[in-house]
Order: sequence, then structure tokens, then C-alpha cells
Amino acid sequence: MSKIRVGIIGAGSWVLSSHIPSLMRHDDIEFVGVSRKGADVLERIKNKYGFKVASENYQDILNAGVDVVVVGSPSGFHYEHAKAALESGAHVMCEKPVTINPEDAWDLVDIANREGKALTVSFGWNYMPIARGAKELMDKYGIGNLEQMSISMSSATRELLTNTGAYPDADKDTLPEQKTWTDSKLSGGGYGQAQLSHAFGLAFWLTGARAEAAFALMSSPHGAPVEMHDAISYRFEGGAIGSVAGGSAHTQAAKKYHAVEVRAIGDEGQLLIDLERAAVWLYSKGENHHLVLDDDAGFYNCLGPIDAVLSAARGEEFVNCAPGELGARTVEALDLAYKSASSGKLETRS
Repeated sequence: MSKIRVGIIGAGSWVLSSHIPSLMRHDDIEFVGVSRKGADVLERIKNKYGFKVASENYQDILNAGVDVVVVGSPSGFHYEHAKAALESGAHVMCEKPVTINPEDAWDLVDIANREGKALTVSFGWNYMPIARGAKELMDKYGIGNLEQMSISMSSATRELLTNTGAYPDADKDTLPEQKTWTDSKLSGGGYGQAQLSHAFGLAFWLTGARAEAAFALMSSPHGAPVEMHDAISYRFEGGAIGSVAGGSAHTQAAKKYHAVEVRAIGDEGQLLIDLERAAVWLYSKGENHHLVLDDDAGFYNCLGPIDAVLSAARGEEFVNCAPGELGARTVEALDLAYKSASSGKLETRS
């Protein structure tokens, strides 16, 4: 078989520390092109990984001919870059949040469907056995109609969101550019965009929930240019309600594990998934179901989204655990929260 031609748009710190190593696990790929700002860094990446084309103009990567594109640019550019990649004929793995604007996210879904290409979002937990096991329980037993859901997440982003440092897993040779996280025009916001997008991607995938209205409080202590902490109340389609808490934890206190917990209550049962404590429990119609998991089962990796988009390029059957429409539902929830925090009112999806 011919090699899968891979292009990268936005080779930032996380792409270098996570996505490129994940791609290199596969012996049937070819690094065709890489794009980012900074000629010196580009040249170093090109030489280190053997890219044929390195350019600050992402169109040069698409023009080189690619089968798969990894979009790792700042969130404010995701729509432009993912749209161009899909329309060039490539399958796309896009970093979360897939866009900042909900209309853009749903447009990407339509484009992917029209072009017959896979669009997957980098919700790595959704592909891991702990989450897939929870999804299998939900698909087999279910909890009936969703009535209430609580989502809680805490992770090491204090330094990142206050422009005083990086996150623990950043590439040591190419640290994150602060403005991509703390300039809201590029990032869309703070903790909600940077981290809660993961939790929404997990919770909405497991339950099928879609946010309909939100009231949000957000805080930015220590002079942070974007919010560090979030408290959000939601109403979901079908009448269910829920609460979301997100907090920027201290790096040393949260060095290994992300604290993520989702509790969903339905009219026939309830679900718990706790990534920090590696626990999955589902109660349905009088029966309890537990998963037997290793202690580090919830320790994050983003192998799954890369594997999925490569399977699409090979023409293999695969399960897209983080499809574009899921990404769009998370963008909707975030958009409602940021609008509410700004207006001080309950905001409803139009």
C-alpha cells in the first residue's frame, strides 16, 4: 500500500509532544508538510521529522497533496484550517475546541459529510478503554431519559492561564505561545475552552446531551487575562438540567491526573465515570454494573483520535468516538456559557 500522506497545520507544543509521536507509531505514514509561525522552529521541525515541505502558509501544505491533516493551530483558526483541509480532500483530526463559533462547527460537519471525509476531534479520553467501557454500558443498559448531570473538572492550568508558565506535558523545546491560550480572540476564552471542552466531549458522548440554555459565573484571579474557574448551570434538550464546575489547579497538586467526574441520572438509572479515581459504575433497572480498571486507567493520552483518522485514510472500518457533531455540541455549550458570563443572564440557544 502507498503511504498515508500527512500534513500538520499548527505545529505547536502539544502537537510536538503528543500528535507527532502518536503518528510515528504507524509505519505507513509519510510526513509531507508542516505549517506554523516561526521560520527557525519550522526548519528545526522539518529536519527532525523529515517533512518535505515546511511553510508559514498552510495552503502550501494542502497544495503538496495530503491524505490526512492534523489541525493544531490556535482555536480561532480551526474553522479556516479544517474547512480548507476537508475541501482539499483530506481527512481531518482537529484539536479541541473544534471551533469557537457554533455555526462554524456545524458547517464543518456539513462539509465533512458533503466531501465524504472523516472529521474527528481530539477528545482523547473518548477512545480510551475506561470511556469506551462506560459507553458500552450505556449502550447496553442505559439510564433511561436523562434528568440531571453534573460535570466536574480540575487540571493544572494556573500558570498557563496567568501567563506565568506552561502546562506539565508541554514540549520542552517548544513551549506554548501564551497568547494562543490567553488572547481570547485566538482561544475563545480560558479554562472552559482549554479544558472543559474535554469534559463536555466525554459527557455529551456518553449521554447524547445537547445544551439548550446556560447561566454561568466565571472568575479570573491573579490578574489572569481569561477565566481560570467556571461554575455553570445548564438546561439540556428534553428538560434535563445540570451543573458544571471547572477549576485551574496547582501544577504540583495535579501533576499526573486530571480530576474529571461525570454523574448522570436518568429515570431508569444513573452513571458515574471518575477518571482521577479510575471508576465506572452504572445502575440500571435494579442492577449494578462496575468496570474493573487499573489505577492509571484515566491517565490521559490522545492516541485514539490519531488512530481513527488514519483508519479513515486507509478505508478501514472504525468507530469515530469524537465526531465533528460532538465537537459542535461542545462548542454550543461553551458559547452559551461565555455569553452568559458576559451578559449576567440566562442565555438560550437560538
